[in-house]
Amino acid sequence: MVEAGSLRHVQAGVLDIAYRETGPAGGPTAVLLHGFPYDAHACLPAAERLAAEGVRCLVPYLRGYGPTRFLDPATPRSGEQAALGADLLAFLDALGIERAVLAGYDWGGRAACVVAALWPERVRGLVSGGSGYNLHDVARSNRPASAEAECRLWYQYYFHTERGRAGLTEDRAGIARLLWRQWSPHWAFDEEIFARTASAFDNPDFVEVVIHSYRVRYGAVPGDPAYAGIEARLAVQPPIAVPTIVLEGSDGGVFPPQSDDGDARKFSGPYRYRRLPGIGHNVPQEAPEAFAEAVLNLM
Repeated sequence: MVEAGSLRHVQAGVLDIAYRETGPAGGPTAVLLHGFPYDAHACLPAAERLAAEGVRCLVPYLRGYGPTRFLDPATPRSGEQAALGADLLAFLDALGIERAVLAGYDWGGRAACVVAALWPERVRGLVSGGSGYNLHDVARSNRPASAEAECRLWYQYYFHTERGRAGLTEDRAGIARLLWRQWSPHWAFDEEIFARTASAFDNPDFVEVVIHSYRVRYGAVPGDPAYAGIEARLAVQPPIAVPTIVLEGSDGGVFPPQSDDGDARKFSGPYRYRRLPGIGHNVPQEAPEAFAEAVLNLM
């Protein structure tokens, strides 16, 4: 049994990826993936529960977060969905993992959905928190939503401006704390929990990766040419065929759930949807038991 949350590093693709590992080395593997603006600590409570059930859990820090670093200073600091998916695939390759359950939300859920959609042979099952089919349709990204929905996306439009870049640079923790409160109105996190994660935003690439992520998804800036082939495959919005469980908090402050599950038609394999009462955006940290249970169900 690996010590809970043991920090390790592996060179994978364009990154030196820092990740936390727990559970028996010979157990079935699950990769748990955090979102913005969170870090690996969001997934550790669920990882500890899974480790107790014999699951090997790997929790990487995404590009731009915590101790993860780019290997080459010249590599574009892209935050596009194809880059996140390529990072996850490279992570599996570097560790010699043929198949794993992938479980994530927000940015991490997007990485998991990319790999599940394009490389299903590597995925035993998918747990997608929040947005079920978490792939950007860039071609339709500029179609406006309701005024209420647009208001909830204030941070994305803020990051489209140089004022937003400066604001994130100068007060990344303040912006993150506000988003945590808006997105998870019933989650009573304390300052110790927040500070433990906020240190991950001191990564030297955090601001550039975040700014690029929220600009490229609207076509406002170009993506990294290295990922153009992956983006082309994602542009057709491919269905996800691997066994999938979607967990959606009833009180998520980014995209509150609708009266029914509108993403089911985008999954062609075994599919289950569960709404979590009183839970907000940060599903694995707010509901670690439900998150761990979903992973176990796909093992």
